[in-house]
Amino acid sequence: MRVVIVTESFPPDVNGVAHCALQTARHLVERGHTPVVVAPATPRLSTPSEQSGASFGNASEACAPCPVVRIPSLPLPGYPQVRVALPSRRVAAAITAHRADIVHLASPFVLGVRGMAAAGRLGIPAVAVYQTDLAGYARTYLSTGEATAWRRIRSVHAAADRTLAPSTAALHDLEAHGVPRVRLWPRGVDTVRFRPEHRDESLRRALAPNGELIVGYVGRLAPEKQIELLAGACALPGVRVVVVGDGPSRPGLDQALPGAVFLGRRTGDELARIFASLDVFVHTGPFETFCQTVQEAMASGVPVVAPAAGGPLDLVAHGRTGLLVPPRDEAAVRDAVWSLAADPALRAAYGAEARRTVEGRTWAAVGDALIEHYTDVLAGRAVVAA
Repeated sequence: MRVVIVTESFPPDVNGVAHCALQTARHLVERGHTPVVVAPATPRLSTPSEQSGASFGNASEACAPCPVVRIPSLPLPGYPQVRVALPSRRVAAAITAHRADIVHLASPFVLGVRGMAAAGRLGIPAVAVYQTDLAGYARTYLSTGEATAWRRIRSVHAAADRTLAPSTAALHDLEAHGVPRVRLWPRGVDTVRFRPEHRDESLRRALAPNGELIVGYVGRLAPEKQIELLAGACALPGVRVVVVGDGPSRPGLDQALPGAVFLGRRTGDELARIFASLDVFVHTGPFETFCQTVQEAMASGVPVVAPAAGGPLDLVAHGRTGLLVPPRDEAAVRDAVWSLAADPALRAAYGAEARRTVEGRTWAAVGDALIEHYTDVLAGRAVVAA
């Protein structure tokens, strides 16, 4: 099968869309298929395209498993970590040159819209993967525009042969807003890299020299993540909050989270050691369509506190693998952390069950399910053509 993956983000970017696109490309190659990736250019890349095996310049990431066509891009105003692709004929040219059987659109918004249009003109089936809660972002950044965001989401995804939602909450949102042909496709997790055995006592002593309980957040530091909700946990005696990540909210978090340790962006095996060395993982953002860091914490054997909204509803079994709390409730986050801090046996039980829960959610299993979706879509097109 010849697949063109049109993605709004790809390594060296570090985010859920980039990681999922990379894992998808890897799995397709491993299963004998032939993918090509089309993605925005980043400042680290000086040429518009890379050949198979080209390094991303990030020691924590593997080499590209397939050719990557880079589209000229500009940084998003106010959020330079996000790149927006400029208009370019390279998208349609890449799809045509690859003689694609199917086009995979990862979180289509700008570049993906062009990929969808090109696939339509060429008569090639398209599968659109919903990954970003644009309506939630509109509420956060603009205090308006939610309806406009849903109109754009609906128009883009309605043109696809199938839309894949990462969680039941996302699937229900899409269907409620009129998006047709939606199916569930969750995300995988690297259960070899993220595992309890990577717990590092020397790292724990460095982060919490007085033996504090280590409560961690991993992810982008952006307004929609609402990391300031960890303030109550920072004030708890015997608790050390550790924040991993970078983003536009970083400058204001020193005052919002007094006493917290900020480690910046970490990846690969180093990130796996940090995850496994936590006592409790807390995710605060209420707009997650999936929430990959929750799965990585669970694979690391760490109990999770997360909002009872979006993707975490599928991932966290309340009272078995962690605790779900009302969204945007700082006191609820603090109280959940405190209850786990007071009960080491409960933390251990939740962490062990969390690990057991995700052991079957490998990227190989998820990748095979994706290929089944491709096969179904191609078969449906064949029936229509007949």
